[in-house]
Amino acid sequence: MALRQQGSRRVAGSTQGFLKLHAPFNKMAAEALQFFADKAKLTFYAAGSEIIGPDAGNVRYFYLIESGKVQARQAGEVTVTEYSVLSLNPGESFPIGAVTAGRPSTNVYTAVEDTFCYQLPAEDFLTLMATSREFNLFCTQYIASLLNQSRLQLQQQFAQRASEQQTLNSPLAGIGSRSPVTVAPETPLRTALEGMSKAHVGSLVIAGEDRKPVGVFTRSDLLDRVVLADLPHDAPISAAMSPTPFMLEEHATAYDAMLAMATNGIRHVLVTDAEGRLTGVVSERDLFALQRVGLRQIRQTIESAENVEALQQSAADVRQLSFNMLAQGIGAEQLTQFISALNDALTRRVIQLNLNNHNFDGIEWAWLAFGSEGRDEQTFSTDQDNGIVFAAPEAAAVDGLRQRFLAFALDVNKDLDRCGFPLCKGNIMASNPQWCLSLDEWKEQFSQWIRVPQPEALLNATIFFDFRALFGKAELADAMRRHLLVQTSSNPMFLRAMAHNALDVEPPLGKIRDFLTDLEPDQPGKIDLKKYGSRIFVDVARIYALATGVHNTNSVQRLRLASKRLSIRDEEINAVLEGLDFIQLLRLRHQYLEGEPGRQGDNLINPDNLNELDRRILKESFRQARKIQTRLKLDYQVH
Repeated sequence: MALRQQGSRRVAGSTQGFLKLHAPFNKMAAEALQFFADKAKLTFYAAGSEIIGPDAGNVRYFYLIESGKVQARQAGEVTVTEYSVLSLNPGESFPIGAVTAGRPSTNVYTAVEDTFCYQLPAEDFLTLMATSREFNLFCTQYIASLLNQSRLQLQQQFAQRASEQQTLNSPLAGIGSRSPVTVAPETPLRTALEGMSKAHVGSLVIAGEDRKPVGVFTRSDLLDRVVLADLPHDAPISAAMSPTPFMLEEHATAYDAMLAMATNGIRHVLVTDAEGRLTGVVSERDLFALQRVGLRQIRQTIESAENVEALQQSAADVRQLSFNMLAQGIGAEQLTQFISALNDALTRRVIQLNLNNHNFDGIEWAWLAFGSEGRDEQTFSTDQDNGIVFAAPEAAAVDGLRQRFLAFALDVNKDLDRCGFPLCKGNIMASNPQWCLSLDEWKEQFSQWIRVPQPEALLNATIFFDFRALFGKAELADAMRRHLLVQTSSNPMFLRAMAHNALDVEPPLGKIRDFLTDLEPDQPGKIDLKKYGSRIFVDVARIYALATGVHNTNSVQRLRLASKRLSIRDEEINAVLEGLDFIQLLRLRHQYLEGEPGRQGDNLINPDNLNELDRRILKESFRQARKIQTRLKLDYQVH
């Protein structure tokens, strides 16, 4: 009784002060905090005592830990949506799902040590959800809410920079020209050029009466399509325009436009409304004005580089530009795609420079990217994983062609190393004869791994099944993928072996401590975010993609598409993707901020160095990794 009275005195004087230290209460209105303080009671639970469990019937209270530690243990068999054991600390709450649905808890919650919890009656919890948007968002989109707060924290670290410029999250509706110069397709060339000169613009949009764009004409088109083509000035502008221009809707962001330019090598993006009607044009110059960084210069430097030395500076510029985007709150999925897109451009230029010394005219071939590059998931710290596929006119010519390609690949691999992409320690590079194969050889190699899923074959599958063509004839890579999907879909035993292999590594969640930090003997106190974090999501995404015939290699896209075909609920897969996003974000931040000059950072973090919010999100992200692993375990009956 004395302890209960002590709790009442504590809640009267300190509830709001405590709430303001923890999400989501630190973002909630004063009225909502007062409501919680008025309705909640602080209750004591001695170490070892049960707070709530399934036998208590429908949950009557929402619990918020004020001090101490609580352990949640799954009651009965593990299901897809629950965890076997987890620990909860001050500022964390439970059981959100059960109190929202008015059902019994599926977990047993026990005080690990002497613990005080705020108890908010279920009817008051529902009232608070109805009246506080922040609280509602937190309870319905738990990890997304926390992740957004973490991004805001990062942005605040660069508040001065952010205040000087718009962010890449700005919608296109407010960027660039809102009254672009347009002409009809039949407009004579001279008339169109006079209009450009009079308006002092560098581009024209060609659109019909419905204002739906059909083409674009820029000053760079003038030389190639008019002067050199000797096009008469009375010809229609449609004869000189670039057809099928790239378009984005107004709600797309500056980041989307930047990624499109980096990926497609274009300088203008047309902006349209939901009906496809032109509303504006965004140029590289507009994005440069937003960023105060040289996207255009980086791209131009890459495309015009005459040697590797010029590309070395571009690689450093890519890193700096990517960090600026990270500081502005761009998500990990978009940022890794952006890094990959610019690194792709740099790699293509290295290949082009080396083709000056190697002639493959008349030969169909493609440079393949594997691993993180093949998935469009490159971080700041990445090495080379590449190969070559080629088509031989006859079997006797394979070995001769291979020798020519190996000499070429060796030059490319060395130049990429000079540009900051270290040589692969496992020798997974195109200069290795094992990974410089004809199309038929690649198909046979894939089939062999699938027929006999030995440990080495399964390891190779996690690398080589994430591939895409980076340069050359993409149809060869498409043929490889069609063959792969046919083979895997008809061999469930191989997928089960992959699932068993994927479950060998578990997220580092402790039953008593928050995290297990002794898994790396050489790095006590640290967690490898790649090995015990992102890899788990990537492995599951690969298996489900192969099982459902998804052609994409990007892990987020694989999970999104496969989840539809597997009838996984949107809210479940969204939480999983948000967990992956945060782990990737943490890797990027750590690699940049902890990397020494001239050396990329690693994936090893000390969780004790994280702030309270990031520790909380990391723990939830690892829980999402455990959740998707549990589903995989059930789907493939791995014991």
